[in-house]
Amino acid sequence: MAKLFVPEAYRSVLDTKETEHAIVMIKDFFQTALATELNLRRVTAPLFLPAGTGLNDDLNGVEVPVRFAVRDLGGTQMEIVHSLAKWKRVKVTELGLMPDFGIYTDMNAIRPDEDLDNIHSLYVDQWDWEMCIDEGDRTVMHLKEVVEKIYRCLKRTEFYIFDRYEHIKPYLPQKITFVFADDLQRQYPALSPKERENEVCRQYGAVFVIGIGGKLPDGTIHDGRAPDYDDWISETGDGHRGLNGDLLVWNSVLQSAFEISSMGIRVTADSLRAQLDERGCPGRAGLAFHKMLLDGKLSLTMGGGIGQSRLCMYFLRKAHIGETQVSSWPEEMRRQCAAAGITLL
Repeated sequence: MAKLFVPEAYRSVLDTKETEHAIVMIKDFFQTALATELNLRRVTAPLFLPAGTGLNDDLNGVEVPVRFAVRDLGGTQMEIVHSLAKWKRVKVTELGLMPDFGIYTDMNAIRPDEDLDNIHSLYVDQWDWEMCIDEGDRTVMHLKEVVEKIYRCLKRTEFYIFDRYEHIKPYLPQKITFVFADDLQRQYPALSPKERENEVCRQYGAVFVIGIGGKLPDGTIHDGRAPDYDDWISETGDGHRGLNGDLLVWNSVLQSAFEISSMGIRVTADSLRAQLDERGCPGRAGLAFHKMLLDGKLSLTMGGGIGQSRLCMYFLRKAHIGETQVSSWPEEMRRQCAAAGITLL
């Protein structure tokens, strides 16, 4: 169901022409910073993948990808990607990359089951990245080190925009705070996961929530994750589980936590089996991608996605993701946005 939050007395700090220029500036600057910080080379990515291979991202397992048949391939079914979470791991393996080196790409997806609101769209554009790691890097400590590198890129981009648009004041904190999803559940047992994120982001400004997808002490999960890319079941050695997480910042325009990135250390054969069992879908082990992983044919990797339109929306202090990308919206939402001074592209 489409929902819209209209900030009180909202007024875009940039007009449409300035916004389009700023979007290019942010994307060019950030992707160069990210590639330099994480030793990533750019690769070309697919818009669609063969159905039935296990390569597409299953998200929460209920979303249905857009499918079409290819005439010249004998009617073979293709799927528009949800994300490239698993495709990237195959690509890193094929390239034979050394540990601490990786790839990034422009990922464009269609998610027709998305609930449309200020930050969710049918069209998804993000930088998908993946890097090779050693066995010894499969730790929370290494996860945090990479998150801090990405956060440095965010800080540099924020100053870059402020240097050109002085009325867009920077307010990211100097450092990002790390919290475990199970600790949040213990601290705020009466709140929903989204409400917990709001509380911790309001307090710290920028937070990385570790352990997304695995069961919390009360048997619930903080948020959904497919069982076949991020490792959310392995123990971290300090009483917690999960080698993945979400990077959240406090969005002063929307007055809420705002997810910019989801990332994690990827599953091994053992954690894949365990996660497939926990999700009740062990049959996926027979798919082509999963067979490669279980047979030891894929490199150890970590990776994630960083929303391009969301990043632009945040740095340009926009109220709606439709102000930084072109998509389709319900007519009622368009009318509400027009009345509130929210200019959808």
